[in-house]
Amino acid sequence: MTNPYAEAGVDTAAGDLAVELMKSAVTATHNASVTGGVGGFAGLYDVSFLKDFEHPLLATSTDGVGTKVAIAQAIDKHDTIGQDLVGMVVDDIVVVGARPLFMTDYIACGRVVPNRIADIAAGIARGCSATGTALVGGETAEHPGLLGPDDYDVAGAATGVVEAGAQLGAHLVEDGDVVVAIASSGLHSNGYSLVRHILSTRGVQYTDQLPEFGAGVSVGEALLEPTRLYTTPLLSLLSARPGAVHSLSHVTGGGIAANLARVLPVGSWVEVDRSSWSPLPVFRVLAEMASTPLEDTEGTWNLGIGMFAVVAAGAASDVIASLGAAGLPSWAVGTISTAAREDLTGFEQGAKGVDGGAVRLVGSYAA
Repeated sequence: MTNPYAEAGVDTAAGDLAVELMKSAVTATHNASVTGGVGGFAGLYDVSFLKDFEHPLLATSTDGVGTKVAIAQAIDKHDTIGQDLVGMVVDDIVVVGARPLFMTDYIACGRVVPNRIADIAAGIARGCSATGTALVGGETAEHPGLLGPDDYDVAGAATGVVEAGAQLGAHLVEDGDVVVAIASSGLHSNGYSLVRHILSTRGVQYTDQLPEFGAGVSVGEALLEPTRLYTTPLLSLLSARPGAVHSLSHVTGGGIAANLARVLPVGSWVEVDRSSWSPLPVFRVLAEMASTPLEDTEGTWNLGIGMFAVVAAGAASDVIASLGAAGLPSWAVGTISTAAREDLTGFEQGAKGVDGGAVRLVGSYAA
C-alpha cells in the first residue's frame, strides 16, 4: 500500500524513530513532579508544592538560537545547539530570581533525520539536566518544500517560579551597588548573522583553521562553542547570600549596555569600564576580519560578558569569589549612581520597551 504522506515528503516512521532515539535523554531530565512520561499530547507537571509558597509568581520565557543553526548544519554538528537553546530560554528565567520547573521544545525541519534530531534533543536534555529543568514535551515538525532537506530551526519555552518577595529587579537596585560581570563562553547565540556575513565577505570557510582558535579546531567548531549555563550557580548564590544580589541581566540580543540598562531603575546610571576585561579571541578575530573596532560591535555581541549581577556594595567581593568557585569568572565593572546627571550623551537608556537606567561603556579594552 502506498503512503501519500510519504510521497509528499513527510516520513512519519522517521519521526517515530527520532522519538525513540531521544526518549532516554528526555526521561533523564524528569523528576517526581513530572507525570505522564514521554509522548503524550501534553506534558504534565505536579505543582502541588506551590501551596507552600506565600505568593508564588510563575515566570516564563521563550526563544530560539537564531542563525547559529546554519553553522551547525554547514559542518553537520548538532550536539551543542540544544544547550544553546536551554541557555537562551532558561537563563532568562533566573534573571528574575526564579527557579526553572519545566521546558518544552520545537524542532522544525525539512526532513527528519532521526540521528540528527536525537543529537539536538540530547543537547537540550543535557542543558535541562544541568539547570534542574524537566523537559516535559516537544514537537518535531517536518516541513518539506518550506525548509530544505537539511535545514532546521529550534525554539523552546520554559516556566519557573519565584516567591514574590524574592523577585529580583530594578526595584531593589540602590546607589553604590556594584555591577559584576560574569564571563561568557563565547558568542553564545547572538549576532550570528553578522558573523556569517563577515566570514562570507572574507571568503573564510567553516572548515578552515585559524591559529587563534587552537590547533585542530575549525572555524565552525569554534563558532559552535556552547552557550554557558548560569542558572544553577546563580540559584545557589541567591540561596546562600539572600539579599546580596539586587538584579541580574542576561546579555543576549541588543548587546552589553542595553541589556544592563533594562534592569536598572529610572534615574540611575553607570559607566562600564572596558579596561576591566579582555574580549575573547573569537571577538577580536571577527572584528579584525571586518576591519571594525570592537567598540562598534558592543550592541551585537556580548564581547565576553554573559550575565551581569548588580549587587550590594558590601557583598561584591563575596559574590565574585562565590561565582569564581562555581566556575564562573567574574569581576567588577562599575558602580551604580543615582546622583542627578543632566548630560547622558553616549548612554543607552532602557531597551525593549523597558524605561530603565542609563549605561555607557568607557575606556579601552584590556589587551
